[in-house]
Order: sequence, then C-alpha cells, then structure tokens
Amino acid sequence: MIIYNRTEYKALSLRSYTKEKKRLQVELLKLQEWVIKNDKRVAVVMEGRDAAGKGSTIKRFIENMMPKAMNVIELGVPSEEQNNHWFRTWNKRLPQKGTITFFDRSWYSRAVIQPAMEYCTQEQYKYFMRKVNGWEKRQIDRGLILIKFYLSISKENQELRFHNRESSRLKYWKLSSNDWKAHEKWKIQTNFKEQMFSKTSTAFAPWVIINSDNKMIGRLNAMRYVLSSIEYEYKKTLKPKKWSKESPRYHITINDVKFHDLNKEQYDLLFKLKTNEQ
Repeated sequence: MIIYNRTEYKALSLRSYTKEKKRLQVELLKLQEWVIKNDKRVAVVMEGRDAAGKGSTIKRFIENMMPKAMNVIELGVPSEEQNNHWFRTWNKRLPQKGTITFFDRSWYSRAVIQPAMEYCTQEQYKYFMRKVNGWEKRQIDRGLILIKFYLSISKENQELRFHNRESSRLKYWKLSSNDWKAHEKWKIQTNFKEQMFSKTSTAFAPWVIINSDNKMIGRLNAMRYVLSSIEYEYKKTLKPKKWSKESPRYHITINDVKFHDLNKEQYDLLFKLKTNEQ
C-alpha cells in the first residue's frame, strides 16, 4: 500500500492549481499518445467513499484527452446477472488495446460498499476476496497496466460535502438517501476497507492512497502519481515545485501489526516476508 500525499501544495491558490493542472495534463496527452502508438492497455481505478471526489478527479484527468482512446466506466446499480457473474462483468469492461479506461468505482465495490450495505451475500464477498488477486495478476500478465487509487476523506468532510450538495441547485441530484445510510455505517465501511487494503494490496497492484480532503491537491497528486509510475515516450521529468516534495511512502500489515511510513526497499522486504508466511 502506498500513501501518496507527499506533495505539499501549501500555498496552492486557484491560479497555482490551474497552472499545475495544465502542466500535468500536457504530460497526460503524451502518455495517451504512447498508449495509442504501442497498443497499451491502462486501467485507472478510483475507489473511495461517497463524495470523496472520484468523478471530479477523473474529469480533470480526461479534460484534454483524445476521446477516441479513452473511456470512463461507471457501472451504477448492477443487474442480477452482473451481480452473479462479477468478474465476467468487469472482464468485459477492461480497456482495449490503445485505450486508457477510468473506473468510477470498480470491481472493488464487492469488497467494501456491497458487503457494508448488504448488497451482496457473505459468500459472494468471501469468494471475491479469495479470487481478486489472482484475477488481477492474470490481467497484468496479459499486458494490462493497472493503477488502483483510494481517495480518502474524513467523516466530517464527507458530511460537509453532503450538506453542500443538498443545498446546491446544481448538485442536489448527486445526493441520495443511500449516501446518508452509508455515512451512518462509517465504521463498518472502515472495517471492510482495512480488510481490502490488507488482502488486496499486492506488489504487482498496490493500493495508492490519496488524501482528498482538499480536492485540488488530491487531483494533482493522482495525476502526478500516474505520470511518475509509467515510462512513456518524450516523458518530461516534472521537478517538484518549491512547495512540493515527491516521495511516496508505503504501509503494510503483517499478522495484524501495521508498519507505517516505509520506503520502497523496506516495503518490498516486508512484503516478501508476508508472502512467505501465507
């Protein structure tokens, strides 16, 4: 698991944000051209609680991308057929060659929101948790570039955003009674979230945690991580600004003991120990 909140945009005005966003979007276009030219397949998963900023972060990623080689998947409420054949449902939605696909929630709904809200059975949940790592490994072995983000917000911030949506004449439709019900089950969701991090953050597909209490900072961090993790043609090394430092930190849990703030070498060593114990 990677905590990617090291970029400290301390003096981030709207003007600074807009300038930095444009700088990163120029690089995202270079990345997309490389994906098209080399028939690459990139999947960017955005998970997180309601109002964490998943959709708005994706919107900033794709603002200036070429629509022909990019798409956004938002499954919504799954049908009975989709629910009963979960991996098949998502197999059909993985990116084709030369395409970047963004997932506004993903197959990981089965790991957190569905069991927390009792939208799936315990058997379906347990089956998913047993199988998902192997399924992802097979996709990666077939050439998929997979990046899994979890946008993290505080309970207080979520409640504030809910009230803002409730009173907005433009955003009221984004809030449903189910959102409030999920908010009331915060601790239950937290337990499932921690299980998800512990069981499904792997060396080949780690979870990348982005603090999204400040949406502008969260968006920039997510874009910066994608650009730093893929080697594409004509890549420009984006030197951190005076107000930023870029050094992802890793976290891992072994036998219920949590190790925090690790560098890459420390994480790799502990991950090997964890794998050998299983």
